[in-house]
Amino acid sequence: MPPPMGASTEEDAVVVVAADAIATSAPDAGDPDSQGRKDRRRRKKRRPRAPTEEEVAARRFVLRWACPGREAASDDEQAAQAGRARVRRPRVAVELHAHSARSDGSLSPAELVERAHRNGVKVFALTDHDTMAGVPEAMEAAKRDPIRIIPGVEISAVHSPSDESGSEDPVHILAYYGTWGPARPQELERFLAGIREGRYARANEMLLKLRSLNMPMKLEDVCKIAGNGVAPGRLHVARAMVDAGYVENLRQAFSRYLYDGGPAYATGSEPTGESVVQLVCQTGGVAVLAHPWALKNPAAVIKNLKAAGLHGIEVYRSDGKVSGLSDLADTYELLKLGGSDFHGRDDKEEPDVGSVDLPVLAVFKFLEIAKPIWHNAIKEIFASISERTTDLNGSNGFRRISSAGDFCILRLSSKDSELTDASEVEVLRAELADIGLTPQ
Repeated sequence: MPPPMGASTEEDAVVVVAADAIATSAPDAGDPDSQGRKDRRRRKKRRPRAPTEEEVAARRFVLRWACPGREAASDDEQAAQAGRARVRRPRVAVELHAHSARSDGSLSPAELVERAHRNGVKVFALTDHDTMAGVPEAMEAAKRDPIRIIPGVEISAVHSPSDESGSEDPVHILAYYGTWGPARPQELERFLAGIREGRYARANEMLLKLRSLNMPMKLEDVCKIAGNGVAPGRLHVARAMVDAGYVENLRQAFSRYLYDGGPAYATGSEPTGESVVQLVCQTGGVAVLAHPWALKNPAAVIKNLKAAGLHGIEVYRSDGKVSGLSDLADTYELLKLGGSDFHGRDDKEEPDVGSVDLPVLAVFKFLEIAKPIWHNAIKEIFASISERTTDLNGSNGFRRISSAGDFCILRLSSKDSELTDASEVEVLRAELADIGLTPQ
């Protein structure tokens, strides 16, 4: 439950302290003494602690879900690689934030899944900007590289201060769905399509601003870089700037011109963050605030989104946990998650897929929240079915009315073990027995 509007003085103090911690979490590059002390601390060897029973049980639970029938082999692999797995903190490599060429990434969904598999990732969420078009390809690739796919999307939005003070803050909401996708795929796709259309107008506005800065470019060139059917974004504009010779690399394009509020930055027709969170919840997804450390006022944004139904926030990055955001997550009883935000840019400093060390207990708590939500979404999906291809005990499953999203094709039983656990199938059979299906 979100904190009441009339929050206590103690709670306000926690929020203020957390916000200050976020603002000061970055190391002071200008203080060599401070940096030197940190370097010495890093060099100290930490004695590995024995994992708690809770961590061991959480890891077993996550592996059973991610690799049904293969969790024992996964344990053996880690033990063989580590040589001392019994005294190391249990870990399951999970990637919950990555982009493919279906939005502004450089790799195809299949290539991204292959990269994740090579990096030892067991659970992978494809979270392209404002589209789920790459999910079917990712799920197909996962059949070759045993890895659990979470259908996802990163939805663009804005946050407006309730007291009308200050400017709008761009926010991004990560939506995570079960294997069979959102409960209302057409509704979600209409919503996302509207945002994508706005991205064309936004790209054109950025180009107009760049032209006024003596950097003329054509929208057709930016769209060509984006690729067929991909709505252009800032990254595509940045690549066009590199190709035109206006900047040396993508980092320079963003740091000088395209950063939030920069001289060439432009907003699109993004919905409010609250409406996005509500839609994700209504369509059977888990809503998580992406990279809150980039917000001007993360405390206010998190408070408002929690009231709309937000489930969690990103707290973990490749460089560790952001303590101020962790405190805010505790204050509002939110999940603490994170991901690499991998795009495959020409940047050596970009975190690789699976590089974020997400604690197994955080993954366990995520699944505790997500599985009932996804379970109810499946029930709603089945309730909308009008045609049946075989009986309940058949092996061909059911076919949906709509083809919006190939990953929403339903199967009560499947040879593909990654689709669902046998126990989940039996529960669904029992709960959906009273839903009438029309024979084909």
